Amino acid sequence: MNQNAVMSEESLPREAETASWTKLVDDLRVLISDGESLLRSLAGDMSEQAGVARAALNRQLESARLTAQQLQDRTVQKAREADKVIRAHPYHSVGVAFGLGIAVGVIATLKRSD
Repeated sequence: MNQNAVMSEESLPREAETASWTKLVDDLRVLISDGESLLRSLAGDMSEQAGVARAALNRQLESARLTAQQLQDRTVQKAREADKVIRAHPYHSVGVAFGLGIAVGVIATLKRSD
């Protein structure tokens, strides 16, 4: 397999995704959905204040959509970079993971004995 080939999102390891980034993107999507529902409910109100509120909400929704897409793109890009490094240096990666496991185990044991 060619190392320089671009990998599909399906081949990315699950470990490369962090829960906080995933939750942030999910929260943004919920916020966008709620905002769109609010915008639809305001569609019948013809007052000037409602028009200003709709325009402002629409701008904020577009900004949130763009931010969510950028975060998702950045997360996928970083996961691909991490995957490339791990594939390029598998023994180093295993060594680092082993070392971190030992360190966490020692710290946990020391804290338990205090």
